Amino acid sequence: MHVPDGFIDAPVSAAAGVLAAAAVAVGLRGARRELGGTGPHTGLGAERTAPLAGLVAAFIFAVQMLNFPVAAGTSGHLLGGALAAILVGPYTGVLCVSVVLLMQSVLFADGGLTALGVNITDMAVVTVLVAYGIFRGLVKVLPRGRRAVTAAAFVAAAVSVPAAAVAFTGLYALGGTTDVPIATVFTAMTGVHVLIGLGEAAITALTVGAVLAVRPDLVYGARGLAKPLELRTSPLAGPAAAAGEREPEPVEPARPVAARRSTRRVWLAGVAAALVCAGGLSYYASTSPDGLEKVARDQGIDAKAEEHAAKDSPLADYSVKDIANPRISGGLAGVIGVGATLAVGTGVFVVVRRRRTSARDTAVPEAAGDAAPPRHSPESA
Repeated sequence: MHVPDGFIDAPVSAAAGVLAAAAVAVGLRGARRELGGTGPHTGLGAERTAPLAGLVAAFIFAVQMLNFPVAAGTSGHLLGGALAAILVGPYTGVLCVSVVLLMQSVLFADGGLTALGVNITDMAVVTVLVAYGIFRGLVKVLPRGRRAVTAAAFVAAAVSVPAAAVAFTGLYALGGTTDVPIATVFTAMTGVHVLIGLGEAAITALTVGAVLAVRPDLVYGARGLAKPLELRTSPLAGPAAAAGEREPEPVEPARPVAARRSTRRVWLAGVAAALVCAGGLSYYASTSPDGLEKVARDQGIDAKAEEHAAKDSPLADYSVKDIANPRISGGLAGVIGVGATLAVGTGVFVVVRRRRTSARDTAVPEAAGDAAPPRHSPESA
């Protein structure tokens, strides 16, 4: 659903750019809490969260290269807002998808440069807000457990895609550059993206379920769902002992999983999966136009589309220039994209995390310095 330049006029594109910038600014502030290892839904050490968030961005980039067929002559691909929000948190999720869209636009000429604000608003902000809101609502009413989290992820992802299609229709209604009736755009966009949403839901649920199976503590949306530990008393203490009943043996409280297990294996497995998807499986992806491209072509929305400013990029259209073999060209472009997204995403999140840590460390001495000295009573003298 990458919107090219020329679909939306300049004033609405500029307004969407301002909205996207504001959303990214809010995301940066919120991500400091999510990446800083504090708050009700955090549990990992701060030194581990930034690389994992960068990995999520790289994984979304890689899976977006795997277009899957949804109807005759139409394909779809992952948007990733639901997946990012559930795995690393909504604020960090907005930043993850925004980094992916930036890399795609600048390096691969996918999604217009002047339409970057439109794409961030539509594919990052709307999908994350809708998906995470639905997800949190469902996990509150469903039975506690991994299956409930996975089911909630499926539903949230499925709804987020047509929601993004509706948002695009709204932007087109405000600033579309062609005279296609809004009802036609709405019907065509939502119809095909309901189908694409099912593919998004399957990918999101499978990924979240896989992480839950091996490291549930790494799923942001699943934190706080575990039942609290219960302290068992000694068999010789309590009313049960007086009545002659045997109580259970005392159990030492377990340490948090995150405190004793490294995330290195998960990170390496995630990087490997992203490289396989982008560097190998992408060759077998559907070559049919995605939902927006198909609708734009059939309905004439692309009549005033503009050429991308980076159309001559060495990586334009996800292929390395001057390499004739399509398998090698596309695979190498995918690997480069995964590496670049991983590096940029991790760098952004490391900076955000360090600012949070620095602010917290600075606040402690100041608070201690402002505290009044202890007062001694006459009796203690």
